[in-house]
Amino acid sequence: MSNYFAAILTACILGSCGVVPSGTAPRNLDNACSIVEQRPHYMRAFKATERRWGVPVNVQMAIIHQESRFKANAKTPMRYILGVIPRGRQSSAYGYAQALDGTWEEYKNSTGRFVARRSNIGDATDFMGWYMNKTKQRNGVSLSDAKNQYLAYHEGQTGFARGSYRKKSWLMGVANKVSSRASMYKSQLTRCNKI
Repeated sequence: MSNYFAAILTACILGSCGVVPSGTAPRNLDNACSIVEQRPHYMRAFKATERRWGVPVNVQMAIIHQESRFKANAKTPMRYILGVIPRGRQSSAYGYAQALDGTWEEYKNSTGRFVARRSNIGDATDFMGWYMNKTKQRNGVSLSDAKNQYLAYHEGQTGFARGSYRKKSWLMGVANKVSSRASMYKSQLTRCNKI
């Protein structure tokens, strides 16, 4: 009987070696091909969003990289009083796309995807496609314009329309990095025949 339990235990241990821990990011986030080879379901999600909403895969990937570093359960940092007493998170942003509670509810109501979860890559990319299309309609930003889509994503469509980002040099720097990453990811994905 003990050999039977030893065999089961060994099978469970070996079987768990291939399991990706929930919420962990892929390795080598500077290589788009590596990311989608490690997580094939990511590419299925990116392609589905590209088909439905028209947002290029590389733009989705660059913004997710900036928002969550591909961590399913990413949250904003905690705030502290006097550096030690927890005061709560900086915002309600959560998941791959760092969607805020209110915007996520608006997305679910607008699309009828009531069971969508921010920690699900397919739901997160669909949210991004929906949001970026609203940005295109409201502010005329091309879906392939990673820099300005990111600025509108960060500042909100009203803030973007007012130009609130112009007073934030740090944010302009981040948006430029997102744009560069989108270009890099596009080149990489082209070379490995993923787009």
